[in-house]
Amino acid sequence: MEKSVFIDIGLPVSLFIIMIGMGLGLTLSDFAKEARHPRAAIVGSVGQLIVLPALGFLVAWGLGLTPAIAVGMVILAACPGGATSNVITYLARGNVALSIVVTAIASIATIMTLPLLVNQALSWQLGESTNVAMPVVDTIAMLVIIVLLPTGIGMLIRAKAPNIAARAEKPLNGFGAVVLLALIVLISYGLRDHLLGLLVQAGPACLLLNTLGIGAGFAIARMAGVAKEDTLAIAVELGIKNSTIGILVATTILGSQEMAIPSMVYGLTMYAFGAGLVAFGRSTIGAAKA
Repeated sequence: MEKSVFIDIGLPVSLFIIMIGMGLGLTLSDFAKEARHPRAAIVGSVGQLIVLPALGFLVAWGLGLTPAIAVGMVILAACPGGATSNVITYLARGNVALSIVVTAIASIATIMTLPLLVNQALSWQLGESTNVAMPVVDTIAMLVIIVLLPTGIGMLIRAKAPNIAARAEKPLNGFGAVVLLALIVLISYGLRDHLLGLLVQAGPACLLLNTLGIGAGFAIARMAGVAKEDTLAIAVELGIKNSTIGILVATTILGSQEMAIPSMVYGLTMYAFGAGLVAFGRSTIGAAKA
């Protein structure tokens, strides 16, 4: 597959900048507030870190996906939410503070869980004898550098210079959307000879995972008895993923553009589901508050 300087170097740098933007929306008080009433944050985190990866394996197995697409589905399912989930939660009238906290917790935990889950998927799909594996230590180091460190930098800027943070947060979120679009174009070009077949394989799987993730979010939140605003935030967190991390893992760490296809497709389809969640939240929670 064709590689590019943008994917090899620009993608990690771009993701670093995007995660600074996410950190700009975080404060220690966000964590303190949810720590005093942790039920919703625990439910959302369990959904992100356990339920959704399990659904990723289930979809890959149930649809009989090819090895590369199946591993790509697990990569995608193991990724945390991102700044987009926080924005959609805000527009849908959900609990934004909870959304931010769950995103942050999942982003930090992913540093450990994502390499383990992806190696399990590689072993399942390609066999124990395969020489394709995710280097756990190197992957953890990379995720610390491009996820944890920039998030901390963003939080520090928010604490020390709130006016600068407020002005920079929206442009950085917009930058994230531009980066994702650029990645989709580049990967599509690199896979142009058999892109249609890969999209046919990955498209239904991504739609199914998106549907199951949102449904699971609503289900586990309601079983836990959390507030409507919290329930909506959890559903959004399980349905809107940071697919840029998935593309990074597939292309930069595993060197496979085919494994990036699910994250690429999901990066587009999730916005349609996000729009539906916004409409649902405004018609239920928004109407109740009016």
